[in-house]
Parts: sequence; C-alpha cells; structure tokens
Amino acid sequence: MKRLFTLLICMASIHLTASAQDEQITRPQTTAPVAGEAIAQGNWMIGASIANIGHNFKSETFTLDINPRAGYFISDNAVLGAQVQLGLSIYDGGEEFRYGLTPFARYYFPEGAAPTHRWFGEAVFGFAGSSEEDSEGDSVFSLVYGLGAGYAHFVASNVALEGTLNLIRSNANIDVSNDSSTGLSLSLGLQIYLPGSGRSF
Repeated sequence: MKRLFTLLICMASIHLTASAQDEQITRPQTTAPVAGEAIAQGNWMIGASIANIGHNFKSETFTLDINPRAGYFISDNAVLGAQVQLGLSIYDGGEEFRYGLTPFARYYFPEGAAPTHRWFGEAVFGFAGSSEEDSEGDSVFSLVYGLGAGYAHFVASNVALEGTLNLIRSNANIDVSNDSSTGLSLSLGLQIYLPGSGRSF
C-alpha cells in the first residue's frame, strides 16, 4: 500500500511539473489582428519581394529577381508607390543583368477581409531593360506593365507576408530575337507598414 501511495505521488508531481513547463513555453507569434490600422490613409509601406529564384541544372543557369518597393496610402486601402526591378541570370559563358523602375497602384479589398489578412489587386506600369555581357543587345530599355492579385497575412502589428500572382508584359529584349514577352510569375514578399505622423498601431 505504501508503494502504491508513493507511486501515485510521484506520478502526480511529474504531471504537475510537465504542466508548469508547458505553460512557460512561449510560441512565436504567427498572426496579428491589425490589418485595418496598417492600411489606413497616411501610412507608408516599404518592403521587397522575390519574384524568381532558381537554378536550371540542364542549362547551368542561376536566376534571381528582387523587387524592393515603397508606397504611400492616399486613402484607406489604396496605396501608390514605385518598385525597383533587379534581376540577375548567370549561365555558362556569360551573365545578364535586368533592371527597371515600375510605379504601382494597389488596392486592398474590404470584401473578404479579416483582422489578420487582406486580399489585394495591383497594377504596374514603367520601364525595364537588360544588359547581357559580351552581347550586341547590351542596355536594351523599354516598356513593362502588368496586373497582379495577392494575399497579405499580418504576422505582427506592422509586418505582413505576401504572395502575389503577376501577369507581366515586357518589351525589354532579353533575347534580342524576341520583341516582347508575356508571362505569369509568383512572387513572395515581406512588407512593413509604418504609421503616418501622429499615428501609431
């Protein structure tokens, strides 16, 4: 009987110790209910997206595209800004650098909104070009425009992770034999929302 009583006490103390440790574990924050405050008139948005990163083993080509951006909320849900397009392809025998400046307009839809996330639509229109090392097509520069649709998930009071599906048309001759190209791309990004003067989240 003594042994049974001692065993029960040991099991109870182990259970209480484990419960206390579980309560002390702090899980990382994965969501924040502040989407409406972050996309209000007068706020700023800065961030970047990675549009394309990869390595083609057959052609031995490495590709990376990064688009830093900044914008200002002209009204609740609506932001105007500009993004810089930077891209690099390295392949056997050379490399190609892509560049551009594309102003954008973005609108966060109130429909289907939740405190922690928003759907948005976006339009871009600007100029882009490419220069290929040791090529007659160096410094080609022309028009780029397109549309995008995306999802912003707020992980902190002023930080959102984004995924965007883009349809872009570019006349920047990366391959000199082609006049233009149109394509779909998926980009992942991180945006930081800064309050305007006199505001806080």
